[in-house]
Amino acid sequence: MTRTRPLRTVGSAVALVLAVAWAFPVYWMINSSFQSAATISKLEPTFSPFGGSTANYAAVLGDSGFVGALRMSLVVTGIALVVCIVVAFLGALAISRFRFRGRKSLVVAVILVQMLPAEAMFIAQYKMISGLGLLNTIAGVSIIYVAMVVPFTMWMLRGFVAGVPADLEEAAMIDGCSRFGAFMRITFPLLAPGLVASGVFAFLQVWNEFALASILLTSDATETLPLWLRNFSQSSAFGQIEWGQVMAASTLVAVPVIIFFLVVQSRMTKGMVGGAVKG
Repeated sequence: MTRTRPLRTVGSAVALVLAVAWAFPVYWMINSSFQSAATISKLEPTFSPFGGSTANYAAVLGDSGFVGALRMSLVVTGIALVVCIVVAFLGALAISRFRFRGRKSLVVAVILVQMLPAEAMFIAQYKMISGLGLLNTIAGVSIIYVAMVVPFTMWMLRGFVAGVPADLEEAAMIDGCSRFGAFMRITFPLLAPGLVASGVFAFLQVWNEFALASILLTSDATETLPLWLRNFSQSSAFGQIEWGQVMAASTLVAVPVIIFFLVVQSRMTKGMVGGAVKG
């Protein structure tokens, strides 16, 4: 007992230091977003945002492309997230619950797809979307995003599905439920936290994606928030980057992610623990 307390104290101290080191860049971004260019360029750093102004946020919100880029990101992310969760969930069920020819090959293929560098497929993806006439469209970039996040999401959901015994469904069927009814009443509620946790990872991948968007969305009218942020940071009239405005824009880009986390954090915590099973 006496040995455990010092170890817990040391562990808590290390965790606190790591938490502060992780959170400091986020704090510095928010802090800099309230400061003027002259304050940011001083040799002595200003660690407190008090006394600053919201001029940087006004400049960002006044940019004509921000609202359009925000709408584009929300639509593309929403479509890709919904389609990805449905497809990956059905695939995870098939892999975990059924025994069919080619099952092991499918699992290996999912793993191999994750090992391929994304850049190696850019040319093929561009030609495919261009051949379909879907460049600079929501449908075109959504198709690629779904294909990008489905393998990892399916593999992640496989662990959650494998952690729910099939005996629970069989017991419900003995009590009079149909197979579909047993799944919806027994299995699906147990898998809901896993769906949320997997959805968070898929959401972050799509929301922050830049490289593919820069290839498939070359029009200013269809740019997502990462593309808009790149163009916004390069649009200074004086030829210098306005870091205060860039930090304000980065903070606004992160707001939807924070809101999403606040909504799903309780179920995500359950899902992260529930997925820690042998698949």
